[in-house]
Amino acid sequence: MLSIQEYRQMAEDAIARLTLPSRPAGLYEPIRYMIDGGGKRLRPVLTLSSCQAMGADPMRAIHQAIAIEMFHNFTLLHDDIMDNADVRHGRPTVHKKWNEATGILSGDAMLTTATMLLAIKADSKLNDALQLFNGTAMNIYEGQQLDMDFESRMDVTVEEYLEMIRLKTSVLLGCACSMGALMADADFDTQLQFFNFGVNLGLAFQLQDDYLDSFGDQATFGKAIGGDILNDKKTWLLISALREDSTGRLAELISNPPAPDEKIAAVKEIYHSLGLVDGIRELIRAYTDTAIACLDTLPITPEARAFFMRLALETASRTK
Repeated sequence: MLSIQEYRQMAEDAIARLTLPSRPAGLYEPIRYMIDGGGKRLRPVLTLSSCQAMGADPMRAIHQAIAIEMFHNFTLLHDDIMDNADVRHGRPTVHKKWNEATGILSGDAMLTTATMLLAIKADSKLNDALQLFNGTAMNIYEGQQLDMDFESRMDVTVEEYLEMIRLKTSVLLGCACSMGALMADADFDTQLQFFNFGVNLGLAFQLQDDYLDSFGDQATFGKAIGGDILNDKKTWLLISALREDSTGRLAELISNPPAPDEKIAAVKEIYHSLGLVDGIRELIRAYTDTAIACLDTLPITPEARAFFMRLALETASRTK
């Protein structure tokens, strides 16, 4: 097994080698801008490492790994349009740098490019790879719709929220793991256990993101703290607080918000007073532990198990 950084560099090198047409520039320049924008490259790392964990050369899955990363960035591009976001990875979003129509069309082209990459050297595994990829994509669209539906609801339950993030975020990590195993000729049960590892890792990942948005260090997190609070984003923290706050203070802060800094401070104090900071940390640990337990069902070496365990623990404790 290689290191996380070595797998990440393999992905970066492959992305740098991608040849996109130069014309029309208005279609392809935003794609290159988006895919070169950085990020953790967690999904291609999972695909490449899962492939190698099953005894194959990780480069056997390089096209599928970059296909998943291209698809991930497509979803981010369209999410930014839907959220009217100004910044992504410290740079203007595509629809702000160009315009909304360009963002939509370039995003469409990214999705098609992802499916084209997925097919390269997939050979006899192409049908299974497409079924996995397309099924995951539909789950993600379902999760995005649920997230949009939640914006107008104040009665979202914790169970509904966890299902939404499973669909919107976690299944793509599961797909990344399973895809690597598939490209290494692993049997279906092994692919499924890799998928389960990725899904639980993804749940821990998203909950950690929610935690950091309210309680992270802005200098390391890379964006302003408290955005979810200001936007009344339905996160585990907010949903749990609305359920447990008997004073009505939180509902008042939402319906009659004070100045932004004051609202952020007040809501964070409510989260602390209700014990929700400890609660979300415990839930992150629980999903991390479940992910690690999935490793015991996989036919992998102790070295590979240690790699995935370390990756899970680092994901659960990340600060950015």
